[in-house]
Amino acid sequence: MKTAVITGGAGGLGQALATRLQREGWHTVLLDLPGPGVDELPQNEQQSIYACDLTDGGAVEQVAQQVLAEHTSIDLVVYNAGITHIGLFADMGLEAHRKVLDVNYFGAVHTARAFLKAVRASKGCHLAISSVAGFSPLIKRTAYAASKHALEGFFGSLRSEEKSYGVHTLIAAPSFVATNVGRSETQENGLARPGSSTDGVDYMSAERAADIIYKAYVRKTEMKPVGRVASLAWWLNRLSPKAYQLLMERNIKETS
Repeated sequence: MKTAVITGGAGGLGQALATRLQREGWHTVLLDLPGPGVDELPQNEQQSIYACDLTDGGAVEQVAQQVLAEHTSIDLVVYNAGITHIGLFADMGLEAHRKVLDVNYFGAVHTARAFLKAVRASKGCHLAISSVAGFSPLIKRTAYAASKHALEGFFGSLRSEEKSYGVHTLIAAPSFVATNVGRSETQENGLARPGSSTDGVDYMSAERAADIIYKAYVRKTEMKPVGRVASLAWWLNRLSPKAYQLLMERNIKETS
């Protein structure tokens, strides 16, 4: 039985990815913040649960040691944990900006460091869940876009460093995944749950996104825009960044 570690495992996409992998016979190790979300997840022969704040590098190392002691091989690490901030940069405090980077980028870096040798040993895969905002601009998401651009830069570069060990690195970039629409739980500083925006375009289900991502993993794809909107955005932004930006601004404003 292969083993996958999934950060943000209590969220909609994390759960969908875990279910998709379990259908293929995998054991999934889910990491998420301590609290009701992770406490309610079932533990069984195909699923282990660990509470962990990914922004705390020491805590990530401790949990990783527990996971490695209980599982002989780590074949896949899915960097899925994330938060967003919806609003203008002019109205955003820098602490909120830092928090988005801490969770979305440094949380992934802490996790990658903790499982780096294990993934090398299994000749496994690093699977980073990015976003359309990781390869293109996205209005009212300056911190989120910055964090996802950083994530793609990190894992794109890590790919070159780890391929000599037989390690595969996949970056998956979904567009709008409907995991928490209308349930943003927005804090006073503007931070919100991922997948909660109401100004998105052509939402897709978490299950559909997970299926596309899994198939990209099986094919050893390196970069996978997930969904129709993501694919169109990928090509248009490459062909004409200016045209893409104008179209993005118009579509987001129309749904705001």
